[in-house]
Amino acid sequence: MAADLDGLKTKLYALCLGYVNQRMDTARQALLSAQQSAGEETKSSAGDKYETGREMMQQETNRNMAQLTEANKLLAALNQISINNARHDTVHPGSLVFTDNGIFYIAISAGVLKYDGETYFAVSLASPIGQQLKGKKAGQAVSINNKTYLIKSIA
Repeated sequence: MAADLDGLKTKLYALCLGYVNQRMDTARQALLSAQQSAGEETKSSAGDKYETGREMMQQETNRNMAQLTEANKLLAALNQISINNARHDTVHPGSLVFTDNGIFYIAISAGVLKYDGETYFAVSLASPIGQQLKGKKAGQAVSINNKTYLIKSIA
């Protein structure tokens, strides 16, 4: 059972890594597209139109840079998680938390992960549910948004 959980945690980690890589690739592609568009833009006789277009491209570039920066932060947070599968009694980064209302993987806020027919929720400790779960033990309960989560086990 422990080996199965270790493999599961490794797979969930890989799914989170894939999520981050996909976000980074999307942001990089959008940046490249914006740079190509800026290079193709030529100054027309309608100077205001040109300036407005350049400003819109700059805003798009800034948004894409912010998305890439955020994805890099997620990658850094993911890299802080130990995947050596050491056992802990309390919820910490890398924990798999089984509750009566879902299974949570404490890593990054990547949302719903599907694996082997099961649904997992990838959450960071900074998220509201992550803050509630942090440091808790099996048998304890947390409540968020008027919903109670009883921790059945921690892997």
